[in-house]
Amino acid sequence: MAHLHYITLTNYVTESGKTITPKLSYQTFGKALHSAPIILVNHALTGNSNVVGEDGWWNDIIGNNKCIDTNEYTILAFNILGNGYDNIAENCIENYKDFTARDIAKLFALAIEQLEIKHLFAVIGGSVGGGIAWELAALKPQLIQHLIPIATDWKSTDWVIANCHIQDAILNNSSQPLVDARMHAMTLYRTPESLTQKFERTKKNDTLYNIESWLSYHGSALDNRFQVAAYKLMNQILRTIDITRNRTNFLEVASKIESDIHIITINSDLFFKADENWNTYVDLKAVKDNVHIHEIKSVHGHDAFLIEFDQLARFLKPIFSTKLKANEKLEQRVA
Repeated sequence: MAHLHYITLTNYVTESGKTITPKLSYQTFGKALHSAPIILVNHALTGNSNVVGEDGWWNDIIGNNKCIDTNEYTILAFNILGNGYDNIAENCIENYKDFTARDIAKLFALAIEQLEIKHLFAVIGGSVGGGIAWELAALKPQLIQHLIPIATDWKSTDWVIANCHIQDAILNNSSQPLVDARMHAMTLYRTPESLTQKFERTKKNDTLYNIESWLSYHGSALDNRFQVAAYKLMNQILRTIDITRNRTNFLEVASKIESDIHIITINSDLFFKADENWNTYVDLKAVKDNVHIHEIKSVHGHDAFLIEFDQLARFLKPIFSTKLKANEKLEQRVA
């Protein structure tokens, strides 16, 4: 495992009223902390803080001379409390329903404060990680220069909540919970067209279709590296994304966010639907100038943000281009 750092957050009170003292783990990549602009990367449901390098899950986007260049930026990535990556026994959360996506964002905000970070150049996250990015921006409207939520939403829709409900039932009732929950989830992360293109009804043997073999493989692979408690918690975080809960309406909350908001959606996403993101963009654009939307065109659905790297890089490059940053500094000096 790559080198983990730890922050203890004393007496944190969850939204449900439970007091905990969690040990939050994180990793940094690229330039040393406080020596360059900082980018916070939030991982997705079964992901972790290992963003770059050996087994880094976003090596195609982040790295030496990549779209997000580790020669120019500091990359910071926390493990969502209870995801199991840090092997801290006390972080194994059994009472997972006590937690919400906002709790995770609050813990991240406290850790950022403890690291004496006053400003984040960008926060970027896909799926549930993007939902936490929205929650963090709503909590700290002045903290983030560029908010980049990918394949996600500022709220869990009825559709997302419905599927999380089914996932929770599988995780609590199945004799092989991780395998079965993962197989169900994989069908939501792709599309019928993607699976047709990939398998074309081919068989592995007389009785087994390749699609069945593929699903079983993904189920077993997750079973070997993940924990049931972690999956239950992450599923709970996914179903509780909502920046308006106990606040006012979306436009009032989101219009206070000072960040440039770059929504990246996927035309074929069956999980976080593109229509929802376009509605968000249109509504928000009426009250906030610095909001943008990009759409990945793909047959692969929700998982396209982990597949269509060329398109993603094309959308991200202008944000992270060092030449642009240098020109901005030059213009400021001239002005």
